[in-house]
Amino acid sequence: MEDAFDPDLIDAIFKLVWKRKKRGPPSAAFVGSEKIGGTVVVDAEDEVGTSKKNRPTTVKVEALKLSCELIRIFVIEAVQRAAIIAEAEGISKIEATHLERILPQLLLDF
Repeated sequence: MEDAFDPDLIDAIFKLVWKRKKRGPPSAAFVGSEKIGGTVVVDAEDEVGTSKKNRPTTVKVEALKLSCELIRIFVIEAVQRAAIIAEAEGISKIEATHLERILPQLLLDF
């Protein structure tokens, strides 16, 4: 069976999250590569180094495949639960409100 989610896309999303986490919470004073008070602030991606702290975080192929499968199952479960709510209301289309209603319990279940 073909992956529902492209592993390269999931890998890019993981890297984006790790990059943001490494940078810390966003601050209005330090965004992008701006000049603030005579100091140039550069994005974390522009930093190059070989120390353990500066090496990029990577994910193994097996973990990436497993993550894709977990996301696929999560989405299928969300759609099925939302469809049950829509059907109970006599609606043939799933709407955002149906997803909003099932999301808290879905997140607790996963």
